[in-house]
Amino acid sequence: MENKLSDALEVASRAGHILLENGAELSRVKETMERIATYYGIDSKSFFVLSNGIFTTGSSTERRNENFAKVQFIPFKGAQLDKVVAVNQLSREIEQGRHSAAQAIQRLEEIHQMPTKPKWAQAVAAAVGSGSFCALFGGGLADCVAATAVGLLLWLFVMYVTAPHLSKIFGNICGGALVSLLCMLFFGLGMGHSLSHIIIGAVILLVPGVPFTNGIRDLVNQDYLAGITRLLDATLVFMSIAIGICAPLIVYGYFRGGIILL
Repeated sequence: MENKLSDALEVASRAGHILLENGAELSRVKETMERIATYYGIDSKSFFVLSNGIFTTGSSTERRNENFAKVQFIPFKGAQLDKVVAVNQLSREIEQGRHSAAQAIQRLEEIHQMPTKPKWAQAVAAAVGSGSFCALFGGGLADCVAATAVGLLLWLFVMYVTAPHLSKIFGNICGGALVSLLCMLFFGLGMGHSLSHIIIGAVILLVPGVPFTNGIRDLVNQDYLAGITRLLDATLVFMSIAIGICAPLIVYGYFRGGIILL
């Protein structure tokens, strides 16, 4: 097949791009890329995967003048795990000989264009998740109802304000402050018996669980640069959320002349 080297490494490069962009850990990205390239007969290849970029190089042992090099900057957009699952399934099908390089590229483009869940579904999931986490951490029925309402309002704020208009750090500070204010409002209106459980249930939506977990896994796999980068990013988000939550509580407690009991 003509352009076998470039086609094969283009398949591997696009697969790695989709995986890394949607929250896969670095070891999975590199392993998938190597499996794809190996199946298509590329033995002289190199993949350098970072937390936000991939360097792909390769050369043909049959054609000395044929080389391939590609550098990709890949910002993390959020964990869309259905795309990760689709790429993993495609890599298995490639190893089974079910796709040529051209067919694989077409299939990867289809996976890349897969739409996210509808906004109404995201909002419902956020509300149910907030109420469920509130119950998981010991909240009562009234606390769960309040956490569900706050979680719904928070996710609407994230979708329509934070994501399109605010930076990550400032957006998480604002999101944490909104959670704190809404929880105090519902608690003051008598919806709920434990302010701490309501806050915990609602704020879980902002917690960067995937980057934090992948950062630890990268460190365990000796990808120290990527692991430290992801953990630092997650830590900044944790601090931003904490600042946002604490600020309204401190201000409210100051004007009340006492400490708010969570």
